[in-house]
Amino acid sequence: MRTKPCLTLEDCRKITAACEAEAKKNNWKVTICITDDGGHTLLLTRMDGTAPVTAEIATLKSRSAAIARRSTKVAEDRIAAGRVALLRMPPLPVQGGVPILVEGDCVGGVGVSGVQSHEDEQVCNAGIAALQ
Repeated sequence: MRTKPCLTLEDCRKITAACEAEAKKNNWKVTICITDDGGHTLLLTRMDGTAPVTAEIATLKSRSAAIARRSTKVAEDRIAAGRVALLRMPPLPVQGGVPILVEGDCVGGVGVSGVQSHEDEQVCNAGIAALQ
């Protein structure tokens, strides 16, 4: 049987701290969600002043990145290019969700909501970089 890495609570805290630092550096208020490889929430952080709906959106973005094993921007771009059948797929096809890859395995996802989608993804990437 093969073994693979998995996220710990400490990993999630490290990712979240880096995401928060990136958001604060840019004066952004966001919600950050980290899920495991099955898309189940491990840690959710909603910064002060962030709209309540961002908690749901960040969770869906994180789940989507984890179960699809790719950035949510990939689906968004494919839909924009005319592949509308993807709208019926379970993941949320909006940029701002990024899978967490360790040693070639997807161990989870980070989803961020609260600013422009490309800025959400920037926050995700800052968090993931802290895990490396």
